[in-house]
Amino acid sequence: MNASFLASDDVAFGRSADGLLVALVGETAFAMVPAGDGRHFLATGWRISRPMGEWTRGDFYGHSGELADEAAFRNAVLENAEHQSERKLLGRIEENTRINTPWGLSQGSTVYAEGVASHSTAGHGGFKLSAERNRIVHHMLRSKCGWYEEDAEWAIVAITFPYLFTAFERRCAEKTIRDSWPDAWETIFGATLLPGESREKDRRGFEQAHARDWIVVSAITSKHESGFVETVATLGGKRGPGTEERRFLVPSDEYHVGRFGFVIDEARHQLYGGPSDFVGWR
Repeated sequence: MNASFLASDDVAFGRSADGLLVALVGETAFAMVPAGDGRHFLATGWRISRPMGEWTRGDFYGHSGELADEAAFRNAVLENAEHQSERKLLGRIEENTRINTPWGLSQGSTVYAEGVASHSTAGHGGFKLSAERNRIVHHMLRSKCGWYEEDAEWAIVAITFPYLFTAFERRCAEKTIRDSWPDAWETIFGATLLPGESREKDRRGFEQAHARDWIVVSAITSKHESGFVETVATLGGKRGPGTEERRFLVPSDEYHVGRFGFVIDEARHQLYGGPSDFVGWR
């Protein structure tokens, strides 16, 4: 097949020199990279000057999540193309700024609108809202200082001023609020999040349901008991000085950690007091 073929005027799909499914949107390159066990993930690169057919795995450094199949890869690329197209229409302005932020000296900013700017530093970044803009933020999410870090709190800015963000950014922001601040989401949107719709709410439910169960906090393949994983567990998965710890043996083929931890079944998992593979365990 040809090294590349156009899906639209702004998106190109093709194959790299080492056989990866790849794509180009503007100056952003994408690749569907094998991750083992039949899984793949979306990798990104930037301003690769060579033709698509000469790209290799080494040109990609960003990791943007798992992909189920080739259709998921194409959908992710087309979604990004839509996002980039919308972003151009928003008229964001890049500025050189040297102000202090909670994460160090700003090395540059993107002005979304008057009183709404995103700052980047050597190690982190986030949004700064003017006092007037910050008063608009819902009181359950509002930062007193007007700074909102880039990992999760940026979503607070996005749901407060949705017209300043692309559809893709709004979808990501809404999910971030659901996962991180479910109580605020339910209040703002007047709806109840069901199991599976919020990581934080699910975590609370897990902790409540297993408060009196032994939850694994450390695990290692046992060299003393073949076919078993030696685990250290605490009640409710608590940590810290004074917390009681117990060791249990769990069959290796059974030990699969879930979203919030592995729950010991005292009726089946053996309480263990033998030689340990944990350094420092007495």
